[in-house]
Amino acid sequence: MLKIGNKKINSRLFVGTALYPSPQIMLDAIKATEADVVTVSVRRQGLGGETFWRQLQQLDCHWLPNTAGCHSAKEAITTAEMAREIFQTNWIKLEVIGDEYNLQPDPFQLLEATKELVKRGFEVFPYCTDDLVLCQRLLDAGCNILMPWGAPIGTGRGLSDPYALQTLRKRLPNVPMVIDAGLGLPSHATQAMEMGFDAVLLNTAIAQADNPVLMAEAFKDAVSAGRKAYQAGAMPQRDLAQPSTPVLGTPFWQQES
Repeated sequence: MLKIGNKKINSRLFVGTALYPSPQIMLDAIKATEADVVTVSVRRQGLGGETFWRQLQQLDCHWLPNTAGCHSAKEAITTAEMAREIFQTNWIKLEVIGDEYNLQPDPFQLLEATKELVKRGFEVFPYCTDDLVLCQRLLDAGCNILMPWGAPIGTGRGLSDPYALQTLRKRLPNVPMVIDAGLGLPSHATQAMEMGFDAVLLNTAIAQADNPVLMAEAFKDAVSAGRKAYQAGAMPQRDLAQPSTPVLGTPFWQQES
């Protein structure tokens, strides 16, 4: 079980609500993941109106509204306040985009927005890169959780820089971390969980699969497998082969010529 703030989370798979072929497929896929945390765009809620919100309310989950599409701290703070009013939660997935090409977060605006939102009583889930110094500054600003990317949003490339992510995990061992963005295959989610990350968040990999519901089940199983592998403790990698059956003390026969 994962504890975030004062809430206990059973599932380590967080999912989004965008890009699905239909509202019903979205609901069926999210239910198949058994996710406890579901992200939703504040701007989409504004466009979708009451119909979209009624559909979402069929899900028994914790809402994690996000500030997707914001490019400045001021814009993100305003969006977060709207989200708190709409969804009645102080949780916010903070996104402040600095580059349109790869949707990389702006570290300066992200940190500025984090400081202000923490002062206003928000539980900030910052979408950030795998930069160790930035992550340390976000923790100093009051974050209780980090959401480093695996790869740029929607690319499906998996964990682009495993070394940086491993470094982040080892240097900040007690901080809840969710790999957010860039995962395309269930094996990517398993890899993240095997490295010791606490959860993964994804949307496109499920929503744009040929069969979103089946892919949702696959990711659920992958996250569970990766977590169990991490808890079990993996064998060390070796440079030389080592027989699985020891030969010491084993009788052998020599054929005489």
